Amino acid sequence: MYRAFLGPVALCAIFSICNQTASAGAIQYSATSGDRSATVNFTRSGSDLIVTLANKSSADATVPTDILTGVFFKLDGDPALTRTSALVAKNSVFVSNTGVDVTPADLVVGGEWAYKSGLSPAFDANQGISSAGLGIFGPPDLFPGSNLQDTTSPGGIEYGITRAGDNLLTGNGGLSGQHLIKNSVTFTLSGFSGEPDAKITKVFFQYGTALDEPRDPGTPDPLIPEPSTFCLGALALAGMTLLRRRLSR
Repeated sequence: MYRAFLGPVALCAIFSICNQTASAGAIQYSATSGDRSATVNFTRSGSDLIVTLANKSSADATVPTDILTGVFFKLDGDPALTRTSALVAKNSVFVSNTGVDVTPADLVVGGEWAYKSGLSPAFDANQGISSAGLGIFGPPDLFPGSNLQDTTSPGGIEYGITRAGDNLLTGNGGLSGQHLIKNSVTFTLSGFSGEPDAKITKVFFQYGTALDEPRDPGTPDPLIPEPSTFCLGALALAGMTLLRRRLSR
C-alpha cells in the first residue's frame, strides 16, 4: 500500500515545486493605444528586481513621440533601490549615426538611463526609469555606465527604445542622427524584497521627451508558468517509475 501511495504523492510534490518555481517572482504589464504598444516585465531574482522594458509596436517610427523613453510604477513602501545595471542584450539592434549595428555583446547603456524613487504623489507612481530626463531625472540618477552620446544625460530622445517594426532605413523626422535601441532594455535594481505581483502597481509608459507627450497606463498580463527542463524530466521519471511498479504487480 505504501509503495502504491508513494507514486502519486511524488508526482504531486514535484509538480507543485515546479509550478511554484516557475510562477514566483514575476509580473508583466502591457499597454496598447493606437499604433503604440509596450510591455514591461518585473522579475525578482534574489534581492534584485529585473525590469525589462520593450517597445512592441509593429509600425514604423517617424517622430520622437514614437520612441519609448520611460516607465513609471508604484512600489509598495517606496523603497529606494540601488541602480546596478542597464543593458541592451547581445545581438540586439542598435541604431547609431553611423548606421544600423548588431551588438556583439551586451551593451551597457547605464550612462543614458536613470532611475529614481520618491516621486511626487501627483504622479500616482513613486518610482520611475527614463532616458529622457522629463524634468525629473538628472545625472545623479543614472545607472552605472558612460555617457554614450554628446548631450548630458539623461536628456533628449537618444538611447530611447524605438519600435519593433521601425524601418531603420527611412528618413525619420527628429530621429535622424540619434542613437536608438530596438526594441528592449533590461535594468537591474538591487535591494528589492517580496514578490513583484504583490508590490508593483500603477504602471504607465512614457513616450517622447516631455510629460505632456503620450503616456499610456499599463494593465497586468497573466504569466503562464513554464516548468523547466529539469522539472519536466523529474515528472517523466516519476511517472515511469509509478507505471513500472503497477505493471510489476
